[in-house]
Amino acid sequence: MNLEKEKLLEMYRKMLEIRHFEEKAFELYGQNLVPGTLHLYAGQEAVAVGVCANLRKDDYITSTHRGHGHCIAKGAQLDRIMAEILGKKTGYCKGKGGSMHIADFSVGMLGATAVVGAGIPIASGAGLSIKLRGTDQVVACFFGEGASNQGTFHEGINMAAIWTLPVVFVCENNLYAMGTRQTNVMLIENVAERAVAYGIPGVTVDGNDVLAVYEAAHEAVKRARESRGPTLIECKTYRHKGHSRFDPATYRPKEEVEEWLKKDSVQRFKAKLLEMKILTETEVDKIEQDVIAAVEKAAKFAIDSPCPAPEEALEDVCA
Repeated sequence: MNLEKEKLLEMYRKMLEIRHFEEKAFELYGQNLVPGTLHLYAGQEAVAVGVCANLRKDDYITSTHRGHGHCIAKGAQLDRIMAEILGKKTGYCKGKGGSMHIADFSVGMLGATAVVGAGIPIASGAGLSIKLRGTDQVVACFFGEGASNQGTFHEGINMAAIWTLPVVFVCENNLYAMGTRQTNVMLIENVAERAVAYGIPGVTVDGNDVLAVYEAAHEAVKRARESRGPTLIECKTYRHKGHSRFDPATYRPKEEVEEWLKKDSVQRFKAKLLEMKILTETEVDKIEQDVIAAVEKAAKFAIDSPCPAPEEALEDVCA
């Protein structure tokens, strides 16, 4: 698939934004500035960027406990995401949602949820809304392979299939649901094989190759936009850190981690762009420095922002 230079550079920049944002969040956590915990997206950048590069601003996404990358890829502001992670009033949810509950309806980010698999029926609901309103919008639903063993996976995808809803279901298979390896809970090799049960296309791709993800998502989004129903895309990838900030991930073999780090999505895409002569080493350095500066600015904004007042806990509450 031939993509214009501007598109490729935009995708590379987004991947860098996610990587450096997560590294900064990790650093701020170590300074005791982050309430709660963190589930970092570092290592999985190619999935969010490859999918969201096919979406319009008015398209929707649903996210997970590991959702910072999805927010950034869909166009949410770095400063407001970081402020939310730090529990500040200037965050997307006024500091009340934290890392796992960020939403920005203005860019179609319908929200992240800490409940495993909870975004799947939400995505189908949004897809039904699109169908009833008669628009050509699309929903991309991100979830991990652990969520594919939840009842919501079966129910949500089955409803999307029988109603021909415009949803792209994206399984980010990083091989471990917390510390439980996929091979211990599934006899099938690929989660995408389950698509046959719902009568929809299922495809497994290299989730560390942003162009492979982009191409698979391009076909799925096209199908959804043409009212031909959902697709299940499985992206094989690997998180660089443990399940959460508290997890040293000692259950993962050292050799396995080293092998996956060699397939780092950001470095692979950079090498590809250099090989294609889309970028020079000088341009690569310039983009990275710009991204680092933007992340530092976002961090400063978050650190300098006020915390919500105690009485504000009772505001914005629906009952």
